[in-house]
Amino acid sequence: MSKERLDKVLGNYGLGSRSDVKKEIHQGQVKVNGAVVKDPSFKVSLTDTVTYYEETLVRKEFYYFMMNKAPDCITATEDSREKTVMDYLSERHENMNLFPVGRLDKETEGLLLFTTDGPLAHYYTSPKHFVEKEYYVEISAPVTSEDILAFETGIVLDDGYKTLPARLAIPDPNQPNIVTVWLKEGKYRQIRRMFQSLGKEVTYLKRMKMGNLELDPTLTIGTYRELTADEEILLKQKAPIIQ
Repeated sequence: MSKERLDKVLGNYGLGSRSDVKKEIHQGQVKVNGAVVKDPSFKVSLTDTVTYYEETLVRKEFYYFMMNKAPDCITATEDSREKTVMDYLSERHENMNLFPVGRLDKETEGLLLFTTDGPLAHYYTSPKHFVEKEYYVEISAPVTSEDILAFETGIVLDDGYKTLPARLAIPDPNQPNIVTVWLKEGKYRQIRRMFQSLGKEVTYLKRMKMGNLELDPTLTIGTYRELTADEEILLKQKAPIIQ
């Protein structure tokens, strides 16, 4: 089993900069398997118990969080002009080197995954793997059977690109302007552009699901939490190459 330096482990856990955690290690604030360790270069594995100021760290190889993205920020790790999804993370979680998986448009709400797992993120965002995403969509005009057929056969966007077949459904026939969309690709502002090609405008868009992972309905706008063990299993079921 691979081992890492103690100061790197603490830094990756979001407990401060490398220089900060080195000072705390030198001060005797860190224990490994119950014994104080004052050497920042001391190597530890995932099976070692690391205690920081009497807090036992729950360490993992990778970390996974879900956010209910707010509509006032862009999906980026940093930007000099715009508020980003990273601004919603606590300082500790931001220091864990989490990054968003894929992107949601600024105006779009809903499920956004954060992780430290590069291979999983690549799998979910690669167009080769066709991971399906589900969206709740409100439209400016009623959706017709012709619109549903157009989604099934592919729609030519404003730049000439023809989309892959997608699914469009009307959950409640009494509300034909509220629909569910399932996509297996993620072109720039794709759902909005697909409906624009049909002469309709998207007035509200929210991602509900990525692969087998569903947005927690109790998460309010702009809040997030770590995935449960069961949710991690669901997440990785769509990325079998990394299990």
